[in-house]
Parts: sequence; C-alpha cells; structure tokens
Amino acid sequence: MTVTYVIDGAEVTGLDAFWRVLGAAVNGPGGYFGTNLDAFADCLRGGYGTPDDGDFAFLWRDHRRSREALGHAATVHTLERRLARAHPTNRAALQARLADARAGRGPTDFDDLVAVFEREAPGALALA
Repeated sequence: MTVTYVIDGAEVTGLDAFWRVLGAAVNGPGGYFGTNLDAFADCLRGGYGTPDDGDFAFLWRDHRRSREALGHAATVHTLERRLARAHPTNRAALQARLADARAGRGPTDFDDLVAVFEREAPGALALA
C-alpha cells in the first residue's frame, strides 16, 4: 500500500521552511529529510523514513504558493550562499546561474526540488 506524504505549500515560505515542512511530513515534527539537494536526493533513495519497499508518494498541496516563495528571488539568495563556499572550479557556473536568477531567468529553487523528485523518485510527486 502506497504511503503518501503531504507537503503543505502554504507553509513553504523559503528553502529552509521547505526542509522543515518536508522533514515533518515524512518523519513527524522536527523530522529530517534533507537540508540541501544532495541530502534530499539521498533521502529519496530510501532509509530516512520512507518505506523500504519504495512504495511512497508525495502530494505537494498549494504548490503555486511554494513556486512563488521559491522563485528567482529565493534562488538568488541560495546561489549567493553556495557561491560563498563553492570550489573554485564551480564558481564560474554558479556565477552564470546567479546572473540569470538575478535577471529572472533560469531554474528556480522550486524547479531544482521538483527535478530531484523526478530524478530520484520518478512519478512519486503530485502537484496540487
């Protein structure tokens, strides 16, 4: 039987809030299910609260509010933080992506999260 975790998009006011809401959805209040894209991908692969058989789904309610909260302005903030600690070989790519985000172009934090869902748990995410 599929276990469905509900992400309340109205509570996603930024990326830090997303990690908190997601962790609580999967593992209860104060629960963990990643705090960056790499950790999130690891969690989706199993062993961090989802069923061992991989029979789980996510329903992201009110995702439009999350899409707005995790849009280009939030992405600029995320990329600035990443750039500050990036390896020198990654800086040029991050700077280019940051310039795009500042201009309102390119993928957003929301897009990045959806891409991780699609890559690591294909078909497991429903947007409502």
